[in-house]
Amino acid sequence: MAITYFKKANKTPQSNTDETRAIVSDMLAKIEAGGEEAALTYGRNLDGYTGDAIVSEEIITKAADAVSDQVKDDIKFALERVTKFAEAQKASIQEFETELSPGFWASQKLIPIETAGCYVPGGRYAHVASAIMSIATAKVAGVKHVVACSTPTKDGPNLAIIYAMNMCGADTILSMGGVQGIAAMAFGLFTSKPARILVGPGNRFVAEAKRTLYGRVGIDMFAGPTEIAIIADDTADATIVVEDLVSQAEHGPDSPAWLFTTSSQLAGDVMSQMDQYISALPEQARHVATSAWKDYGEIVVCDSHDEVVSVSDEYAAEHVELHTNRDQWYSNTLKNYGSLFVGEETTVTYGDKCSGTNHILPTKGAAHYTGGLSVHKFLKIVTTQRMTKEANREVGQVAARISRLEGMEAHARAADVRLRKYFPRENLG
Repeated sequence: MAITYFKKANKTPQSNTDETRAIVSDMLAKIEAGGEEAALTYGRNLDGYTGDAIVSEEIITKAADAVSDQVKDDIKFALERVTKFAEAQKASIQEFETELSPGFWASQKLIPIETAGCYVPGGRYAHVASAIMSIATAKVAGVKHVVACSTPTKDGPNLAIIYAMNMCGADTILSMGGVQGIAAMAFGLFTSKPARILVGPGNRFVAEAKRTLYGRVGIDMFAGPTEIAIIADDTADATIVVEDLVSQAEHGPDSPAWLFTTSSQLAGDVMSQMDQYISALPEQARHVATSAWKDYGEIVVCDSHDEVVSVSDEYAAEHVELHTNRDQWYSNTLKNYGSLFVGEETTVTYGDKCSGTNHILPTKGAAHYTGGLSVHKFLKIVTTQRMTKEANREVGQVAARISRLEGMEAHARAADVRLRKYFPRENLG
């Protein structure tokens, strides 16, 4: 395989550094030991917020009054589509019972998780869309109690986020972010309802807190900085490619933006325009995107479309856009990605904000083995079996033989005792 790097990244995203792990582990231990007061203390010290942890009905009402009708309509637009997609996902998996052999039935049942914790970033950007993606999806799954949290400022919580959380059906809203917010949900602080799963994007400290707590609670995935990969050929519009790369670099200074192309001409055009489009951003976004592109941006030129697929599947990007004259072929061939955006007409921005598919997606190569957040993450798929006495004749003998093959005599005797009871006149066990 022959590939050429027009631009190669200087760094690889590392959200779980030793320093981060040490800080997060210490915070989690102190919050678990100190409870609600410890969590509140971290909130005061880190965010400057001195109000109550639980967002009151008064603040929720204030949020509804403060948010403009246009914002309300936009949130409703996104909520309707995310909900509709989640409902279709739920309908795609069914409970069933099947007879595996005469008199032996096995079944599948779907049980929603009792309590879910949904983290909504509220720091550099106010991620209203993340509230919709996580809370609405949990509610469609049937989660009985959703606890949502987001980082406040010293002036209080972001009212647009509060409005969105409430619209999506959050049962408890916490004005608390960072590690302390994750800890509060996991340990059941302020609610007496420990979250059984934690979902939602966040910074490296939030990601590390979720990773540390995994096993004790479920999580959606091990998340890192957001990523975009664009697959393009000589038919692509370089300006649109540049804008889409910049749009994801805006997320954070360690957000990778990758272009995989068969066109050296396109690679050169994109490379020459990136700085111009980044420079046109507002100051905060400009600073972030400059760092992201400088350290994590890549442009890879491949000799063939097959090589592009090989490179893309190895990177396993969170988002993959297709800007080619053979988009359907790529769609049929690619295997590793979090979400696929087929054709110039769509963009990661649509998926991030309102089009309906979930934007909480695998990063750092996790798309090799998992998809993104879905209604299924909030459902436990449990199994049941029942059988007649007669069905024990066959199953019991096989189970006893396999148990003895494995050296597990007690298991074999559990089968034997049934065979003797149900078939006392036969020498079956």
